[in-house]
Amino acid sequence: MSTAASRAAILTLLAAVMAATRLHHFGAVPDASWAVFFVGGFYLSRWTRWAFPLLMALAVLVDWIVIRGQGIDFWSHYCVSPGYWALVPAHLAMWAGGWWLQRATGGRLAWRTAGLLVASVALAAAVCHLFAQGGFYWLSDAVAGPTLAGWWKNYSDWLPAYLRVSAMYVGIAAAVHVAAARLWPAQTALARDVVRR
Repeated sequence: MSTAASRAAILTLLAAVMAATRLHHFGAVPDASWAVFFVGGFYLSRWTRWAFPLLMALAVLVDWIVIRGQGIDFWSHYCVSPGYWALVPAHLAMWAGGWWLQRATGGRLAWRTAGLLVASVALAAAVCHLFAQGGFYWLSDAVAGPTLAGWWKNYSDWLPAYLRVSAMYVGIAAAVHVAAARLWPAQTALARDVVRR
């Protein structure tokens, strides 16, 4: 399989995972969107110019489908405010975390790089949450009389859950990456080419 075909397969898989889990944002299977952008940054950094906007457009489309499916106008939904657009830099923070991890590890994930993986996911999720939660808290009409103390409580109350979900999905992707490299060593060189080229 060529490098471009491998990237296209990864992009398709990430889009499918995001669509399937974002459709039920608060369902039994948690939303994988943050992790999708992180993994995208790791594998698709060379396609950032169009892969990131494509995944961002898919996220908005899924939100639109879900909201319209509830019989609600998209623009009048509780979650859609001027702060909704803070999801662009929020998701970009996750993408940048994956991109940084790829650069720091050369696309090789192993036990010795586990600390970098944990640190990059934690920092990216904290910054992502800063934009996503901050945009909603400060720019929506849902919060009456926002204060710095109220914002911090809201930020710190929700961060562990979002961090846990992101870490879970990224951990699954990392485990698949490591297992595939061990099970199919001949494909390891191709995998590194997909990440680096």
